Amino acid sequence: MDETELLRRLELLRIDHRDLDAAVEALMASGTPDQLQVARLKKRKLRLRDEIAMLEDQLIPDIIA
Repeated sequence: MDETELLRRLELLRIDHRDLDAAVEALMASGTPDQLQVARLKKRKLRLRDEIAMLEDQLIPDIIA
C-alpha cells in the first residue's frame, strides 16, 4: 500500500471507530442495554484501534537515536 491508500484506510477506520463509540453510547443510554452486544461492539472497537495504531506506525518512520 502506498501512503495515500494508508491514509484513506486510516480515515475510514477512524470513522468506523467513532461510529462504534456512538453505538455503544446509545446502547448504554437505553433503559436495559444488551450486555453481550455492548461487549461485542467494544471488542470490535479495540480491534479497530489496534489496526489504526498499526497503520499509524507504518506512516511514521522509525527514528534511530
